[in-house]
Amino acid sequence: MRFAAVKAEGKMLIKTKMKCFGLMGLFLSAFSLAIHFLLARYTQYGLSDYQSSVTIFSWRPIFENADLRPASSALYRRLWGPVPQFGSLHPFANPRGHYAAPSLQSTGFLFVRIQGGFHEIRTAICDAVVVARLLNASLVIPEILSATSTKGISSEFKSFAYLYNEDHFMVALAKDVNIVKMLPKNLKEARRKKAIPIFRVPHSASPYFYMHRVLPILKKHSVVELVVSDGGCLQAILPPGLEEYQRLRCRVAYHALSFRQGVQELAMKILNRLRTPQRPFIAYEPAMTREALAYHGCAELFQDVHTELIQHKRSWMIKRGIVKGKLSVNSAEQRLNGSCPLMPEEVGILLRAYGYPSDTIIYVSGGEVFGGQRLSIPLHAMFDNVVDRTLLSTGWELSKIYGREANLESGPPSAPSVVEEMKLDTWKTSGPRPRPLPPPPARPKSYNIEGWWGWVAESDNEPESTVMELRTNAHKLLWEAIDYYICTEADVFISGFDRDGKGHPNFAGLVMGHRLYQSAAYVTFRPDRKEVARLIDNFRDSLYQANRTWLSSVRRHLRETLLTGLVEASTKSKPLSFLSHPVPECSCSRKKSLATTLHASSPSHSSIKASLGVLHSCPTWMDGGFSSRLREETEEEMDEDENISSGVLFGHAVENHEVGSGDITSKEETQADDQDELEGSER
Repeated sequence: MRFAAVKAEGKMLIKTKMKCFGLMGLFLSAFSLAIHFLLARYTQYGLSDYQSSVTIFSWRPIFENADLRPASSALYRRLWGPVPQFGSLHPFANPRGHYAAPSLQSTGFLFVRIQGGFHEIRTAICDAVVVARLLNASLVIPEILSATSTKGISSEFKSFAYLYNEDHFMVALAKDVNIVKMLPKNLKEARRKKAIPIFRVPHSASPYFYMHRVLPILKKHSVVELVVSDGGCLQAILPPGLEEYQRLRCRVAYHALSFRQGVQELAMKILNRLRTPQRPFIAYEPAMTREALAYHGCAELFQDVHTELIQHKRSWMIKRGIVKGKLSVNSAEQRLNGSCPLMPEEVGILLRAYGYPSDTIIYVSGGEVFGGQRLSIPLHAMFDNVVDRTLLSTGWELSKIYGREANLESGPPSAPSVVEEMKLDTWKTSGPRPRPLPPPPARPKSYNIEGWWGWVAESDNEPESTVMELRTNAHKLLWEAIDYYICTEADVFISGFDRDGKGHPNFAGLVMGHRLYQSAAYVTFRPDRKEVARLIDNFRDSLYQANRTWLSSVRRHLRETLLTGLVEASTKSKPLSFLSHPVPECSCSRKKSLATTLHASSPSHSSIKASLGVLHSCPTWMDGGFSSRLREETEEEMDEDENISSGVLFGHAVENHEVGSGDITSKEETQADDQDELEGSER
């Protein structure tokens, strides 16, 4: 008995020890996991530092070749290298000459309310600062209506601070304009009672409008409210002698407008994740919005339900005088004229034909394009690594920048109204059969990101936006801020379209203007949509076995647009938006002028010089930071031994394919033909 008792006590002791060890192991595991996440949460780069061991987003890059070609190779320079002709062009938006500080005795307060999307808000803010300087007024931090004036948006951020950093904005412009965060109490109360003068400013208003209509009222009432709903509230091309105001626009857009900390940090994280494979990447902006497609008459390109949506929007625009044309437009002719956006498939064909391999990283700005995922399928078939912000971030990271928001989930369905019950009772008691169908229940408006609304056939008007849609529109401002940051930092940028739903330069136009200012030598393709439509239509039946002549035409066209695209931007985009082409006012050239960098024998030499304008020489203190590498690089040996895309545009293998009669026959012929192309383009 005693032995049995001792044995039982021994088993109990062993079990107790095992339980203790188990609990200790669980405690240590939980403690280790907690430390892991705390480190990831509070280190400088956050969870992105732990990508090697913990993958927190869904992108898995696929590369055919483990090693990228060296940066010194001719092919790498052709695809990713800077444009040597613009190597001497550098950003310089500082005042050039006497520039007085803002007067302490201002004429009054300028309060600006802004409506619109990301590019319209950004343009309007820059114009508002210039107008305040022009009127010698104190600028109140602009109010962004579409962001925070509706329910459902986090109360942590107020208006301007929802998107931009207020403190940085005020400090950066302290020597240009007096800026205050809010009106004085007496004027604030007057505005609440609607006792202050309000101007609904037309698009691209002239300085005369502000000096002769707004300024007298401002002096009389000490405050004026401007309502801006069409983007820019000041004309793009200012009269002679106002160049300093143009440079002020650049200082606002490229230095003062900094995204708030949460948005900036997330954008930097996504950019770091894009660069983690240590490969360059392309940023692509489809710019296919319902409004732009309706304005330019491109509905028939879809041939599905999206055509009805576009036509409904175009009819709405015609009734309000936004569109001056007819409802029915030949979309095929519009496309051939270059008035419609390039489809993702067409952009993919251009990039593959130019020589970008199938494992190139492509960042798609804006998320899903209008028209559904089916439009992006060809692009994904041609390139393995097509990503957007949703694949490079987590839902938690995105929700964090939104702030704390109220729950807008719909509750249980409401009981039918008395009127509906009376209609149903009338139907039940009405005459003998056969009887008409019972009245349908009221159908609530539903929103789908792919673009189907049930109200298209029910009303000629656009329905009122729900609270959830207003919240989504506010979120879109933050999404576009992230896309804007990544597009300006991309190694290569290409856009499918450069106009918005009002015919003005869009998000892509601002990006191209920013890249021209910040890094003019970076590769920014501006394809001529009319020429691209001709090239693709002429050889659509033989795309899978494209011949040498066609490939040479595509490559020559894209190379030329690196230079000649600026000519079109200076003549067509700049008169509508200064920020789409901020040269020469906001740039300077080195002592070795841009004219000597461009070959004098080039047929487009004079037009390119005209598009850049008269460039000022950079100050001597800037010479030390410049590299002479761009001057030494040339575009020799353009295609070398690369047969990429010559046989298979949609495939992933570039070897073991038959070469047609028009394809490359030898390495020597390739080099000779490409050298002839280069020399011909320079002549």
